[in-house]
Amino acid sequence: MRRREILALLSGAALSWPAAARSQQGMPVIAFLHSGLPQVNSGIVEAFRQGLREAGFTENRNLKIEFRWAEDHNDRLPALAADLVRLEVAVIAANSVAAVAAKAATATIPVVFQSGIDPVVAGFVASLGHPGGNTTGVSFFASTLEVKKLELLHEIVPPAAVIAVLVNPNNPQAEIQASELQAAASMLHRALVILMAGSERDIDTAFATLAQRGTAAAVVVGDPFFNSRRRQLIALAARHAIPAIYSNRENVDDGGLISYGASLAEAYREVGIYTGRVLKGAKPADPPVLQPTKFELIVNLKTATALGLALPPALIDRADKVIE
Repeated sequence: MRRREILALLSGAALSWPAAARSQQGMPVIAFLHSGLPQVNSGIVEAFRQGLREAGFTENRNLKIEFRWAEDHNDRLPALAADLVRLEVAVIAANSVAAVAAKAATATIPVVFQSGIDPVVAGFVASLGHPGGNTTGVSFFASTLEVKKLELLHEIVPPAAVIAVLVNPNNPQAEIQASELQAAASMLHRALVILMAGSERDIDTAFATLAQRGTAAAVVVGDPFFNSRRRQLIALAARHAIPAIYSNRENVDDGGLISYGASLAEAYREVGIYTGRVLKGAKPADPPVLQPTKFELIVNLKTATALGLALPPALIDRADKVIE
């Protein structure tokens, strides 16, 4: 279904969802709940606000937003979600980890998620086409993109070289990510090392281990925690001279080598649009979960030069953006 058709469904949905929010100065109040750090996620917040504006809502003019950040402490999310339920916000917009807490906290307040994990497997929705319940949102199945990232590294490093994968064990789909990558590595006849990192110290240890083992390159799987720690990851990859591929273009803009994935900014813009439509009365049980149709390949040639790496011309030609 095309995006215009989806939005038409939203705008034409029955106005039967209860408006539960307390208002501030006559304005509806929504929530933005996120597992990460505010200082490294300003871009997605602005994209969310842009989506709201496209839906007819501007913060502090006809809308109030309550922001809650777990700052990479996922154990704080249930309390943060419970607080938002007590405030009786109209809608909770949440990233995948935060959406788990939001859905557990309420069965009535609409939850609009941005998810890199399968929302059906995670229990957010009954199906992508007919979510049911009080949740809908945007999902780009980040775990299925990890195989493509491995294939891209396969083009870059020598055939006999070992490739490592950095996985967050706190991610609900960590085991799925690891098993899919192992299967792909086997098909490519590549040796694969999987390292778990769920804290800053773990990330430091993982890269030290990669350097000691002489690992040729690394896949950093898509994960909110890794997004928050992108500057640490980029600095360690540079220090240990390890080519790494990421899910988000922000990593490459900040000095990472290469990324492949859907645009986080676009995903949060869509979350903002969906949130606005729900505020206008659309039932979250009805609109289908949106999925991206475009995935970006971003390459940083300056970083490649610093690593002494000659990227294949064919890969550079396929890139959506090349930083020189």
